Amino acid sequence: MAKIAIVYHSGYGHTKKQALAVAEGARAGGAEVDVLEADALGDPEGDDWAPLDAADAIIFGSPTYMGSVSGPFESFVDKTSKKWFTQAWHGKIGAGFTCSSSFHGSKQVTLQRLCELAMQHGMIWVGPGLMPTEPTHPDTDKDGNNRLGFYLGAAAQAGQNASPEEAPTNGDLANAHALGKRVAEVAARMG
Repeated sequence: MAKIAIVYHSGYGHTKKQALAVAEGARAGGAEVDVLEADALGDPEGDDWAPLDAADAIIFGSPTYMGSVSGPFESFVDKTSKKWFTQAWHGKIGAGFTCSSSFHGSKQVTLQRLCELAMQHGMIWVGPGLMPTEPTHPDTDKDGNNRLGFYLGAAAQAGQNASPEEAPTNGDLANAHALGKRVAEVAARMG
């Protein structure tokens, strides 16, 4: 059974909802899953980092704030330098997800930042592998598969006034679920 760690930051609850969907997908793919909040992790040598070190795959998640990952997630990234120095995560699978209020909102930049983090650690990046649907209208067709057309990771849109109960959409959560499941399946094949 593959072990997957999901580490994320969520400022308003939307990215947490996405993280939980990724976790459900990974479990559906047969993996054992730990979900960790990036801003709750202490010293990288502490026990709270053990699930990351023991994982076969680490899935990173951050909201897109002002064109990149959130400050609390970037603080986590800085802490990973101790893991980078020893190449503790070398050869693990990496993947990522993000959410912002607008349809694009520079989510690609955030996903690139998450991918770059994985590459610096010598990880193997896995995307969601989903073809986009042809939405009839972006404001009303919210259940489409990969409706936002992102390939590097799972992307979601919440809207500026949408609560976590309203967003991300069912389609965006299905994409997060698919990412988790795909990572679990790839980890199992590589294990």
